[in-house]
Order: sequence, then structure tokens, then C-alpha cells
Amino acid sequence: MITIVVGTNRINSVSRQVANYYQSIIQEKGISAEIVDLVDLPHDFTGTALYENNGNNAIFNTMRDKVQSAEKLIFIVPEYNGSFPGILKTFIDGLKYPQGVRDKKAALVGISSGVQGGVFAMSHLTDIFNYLGMHVFALKPKLAAIESNFINGRITNALYNELINTQIDKFIKF
Repeated sequence: MITIVVGTNRINSVSRQVANYYQSIIQEKGISAEIVDLVDLPHDFTGTALYENNGNNAIFNTMRDKVQSAEKLIFIVPEYNGSFPGILKTFIDGLKYPQGVRDKKAALVGISSGVQGGVFAMSHLTDIFNYLGMHVFALKPKLAAIESNFINGRITNALYNELINTQIDKFIKF
């Protein structure tokens, strides 16, 4: 089982669409994949699920448990202001520490409207995951100008598709 995490809570996000695309490719390869979308986070989770309230929010706990029980995780990482969304960091902060993602395997996919494809966002997130003891897969597609390369639920850029399929094939073996 691979769990795909949508790294934003933006409604109708491109990140969710890319997650759906990844899920379909993974399933075509005979592997089950589920999606955890941060849009489903309770609006009050920062006050009801973190720190002294850890474990008190059933909706958050369900999402957290899906991530923590996954064998492998793929994070769809949009670039917001030169990094990844704060909601993703807050979600990570709500994972059990230190065992939450320790020794899990993760793949990162950067997406951006601009030309860098989320390179800084993935770098920042890699640093955090390394600190938490997660094994981050080295191949990290950088999907720049995503709006012009993603049409009707599909990546239209041949190089992007090649990178995605290579990443998935190697991540399955990782």
C-alpha cells in the first residue's frame, strides 16, 4: 500500500489532481494506493489535535493514522512562497513523535506554477523528513508550469510522464 499525501488544504487543488493521476498510474501497476488530502483536515485541528490535545480529534487521528501506518508515502508538494505549504508542516507536527514517520519511505513530487517545479519546497521538506528519520527517495520530479502541462486530469508533457513513471517504478522497488 502506498499512501499519497496532498500537501495543501486548498479546495479543488492542482495537487489533488496530480495525486489522482499518481494513484491511477500506481494502480495500473497493480499496487494499491490511497490518498490523504489535507483539505479534509478539521478547520480547528491546530487547537484540537496538537500538543496537549494530541489524540483528541477523531478526524485528525484518522488522517494521521493512515500516514503513520503506510509502508510508503508519496507527497505531492506544491510550492507556496518559496517553500511548501504551512498546513503540511502543521500536519507533520501533529504526527506522533518520534515514531510517526521514522523509518518510513517517502517520495516527493514538486509542483509549481513557476519555472522551478517546487525545488525549494522539496529541499525544505527533505530536511524535515531526514530529521524525523524518514528515508526520502532521491528521484524527485519537479513539475514546473503545472497548469500548462496538466490538462483534463493528465500530464501532457512527455518528459514529466517519463520522470513520473520512472519514479513510481523505482519507488515500488525502494
